[in-house]
Amino acid sequence: MAAPLAVVLLSGKRKSGKDFVAEELRGRLGPAVCTVLRLSGPLKEQYAQEHGLDFQRLLDASAYKERYRQDMIRWGEEKRSADPGFFCRMAVEGAAQPVWVVSDTRRLSDVQWFRDNYGDAVQTVRVVATEETRKKRNWVFVTGVDDAESECGLDQGVAFDWVITNDGDKRSLDEQLETLLQSLRSRL
Repeated sequence: MAAPLAVVLLSGKRKSGKDFVAEELRGRLGPAVCTVLRLSGPLKEQYAQEHGLDFQRLLDASAYKERYRQDMIRWGEEKRSADPGFFCRMAVEGAAQPVWVVSDTRRLSDVQWFRDNYGDAVQTVRVVATEETRKKRNWVFVTGVDDAESECGLDQGVAFDWVITNDGDKRSLDEQLETLLQSLRSRL
């Protein structure tokens, strides 16, 4: 597996649009150049296996996933405490494109693992949206979720290379994404 030329670590609050931004980047660069990686995918897959649950249903935005969210967070924290790179290693397994977009970076340990392994290829991107915008996207504050490390772990301690505002202004978002894409293309 060749080392990536760019590793884009997206972070942001629930319903800020991280997945949307990740898919926009992949779509504009093309799937031969860019892959979207999710740290939550391997976490949910392992959790489902160990707890006899439906992995596919844990991937969508369903009540099924919400029923297990807090326990999944607790379980994931235990795994990370024992091995901070556990889910990161699983997520990058088999990725071959020159640009990797990690759509759900949530902790300082995630950022550190990628920096330790991929150095200057790493770009940190914070996706932000107002509470009003997030509420329009059906976000509701949940105690134990929105105030947990999985949501707040990167609220401080990282000087982001990029901040993308995603409040529904398509033109503004396009301009921000194009600036980021120019930087990524310069690495190819």
